[in-house]
Amino acid sequence: MIEVETRLRKWGNSLGLVIPRNKAEKENMREGLEVKALLIKKENVLRATFGTFKFKKPVEEIMREIDKELYNE
Repeated sequence: MIEVETRLRKWGNSLGLVIPRNKAEKENMREGLEVKALLIKKENVLRATFGTFKFKKPVEEIMREIDKELYNE
């Protein structure tokens, strides 16, 4: 299994993915090989995560509590 970050490219009336040669060779991938791809749209993970949670306290206060707990500050 390999993980590759790439851009979608126009390929006729479709979109295609290009797997870099060095990664494909490392996994012995050849033309005609059937593969399964898990596509995840790249986005700002922190913004997406913190945008979905509703905290009772401000994030700054939570971070101070974590620092106090971890570093006895």
